[in-house]
Amino acid sequence: MIILITGTDTEVGKTITTAALAARVTGSVAVVKPAQTGVGPDEPGDLAEVRRLTGLTELHEGVRLRDPLAPTTAARRAQVPLPSVESQAKSIDDLAVTWDTVLVEGAGGLLVGLDDAGHDLADLASHLTMPFTFVVVARSGLGTLNHTGLTVEALRSRGLPIQGLIIGSWPEEPDLAEQCNLEDLPVTTGVPVIGRIPAGAGRLDREAFTAAASGWFG
Repeated sequence: MIILITGTDTEVGKTITTAALAARVTGSVAVVKPAQTGVGPDEPGDLAEVRRLTGLTELHEGVRLRDPLAPTTAARRAQVPLPSVESQAKSIDDLAVTWDTVLVEGAGGLLVGLDDAGHDLADLASHLTMPFTFVVVARSGLGTLNHTGLTVEALRSRGLPIQGLIIGSWPEEPDLAEQCNLEDLPVTTGVPVIGRIPAGAGRLDREAFTAAASGWFG
């Protein structure tokens, strides 16, 4: 199974969510980051964080770009060609033949461009031939109902499956808006909240993170 992890925005907790899913699923796991931006050639990216938290080594990074921008923008500035989403989907399909679960962490939100033609993670998914589904990582606070609803609507309009919503950073003491959002998100989107990643989970060491991860999902 291929699980595509997208977000309602940037910095919503996709990488920590990806690591938590990797620690939770059974069987063999590979993790893919089609485009990594905002890091230099020798700097640790998102997959290094997944490795630190889970110990996984089957990690596949696509293009890497220094500017902390959308992949299409960063690639244009660096004059670096991006592989087509068709070729990216083929590589992910090939991994899914061998590995029980392939986790694919997108860049920013769902409609952020991943190739030179501006095709996005939804377009990439449409080229997959192996079974796949999406999870949407959302914020906990004000604004999340609209942002999450728009992301879910975009997925549904393309006929793409959604497994559930995951709140990328759930506070120890949620305020009124956060408590209400937890109740309202499944009602307004029609998609269940299947997980809540505690705020600060990324600061845990590997042993504590992997031991606790299964408890973050319903």
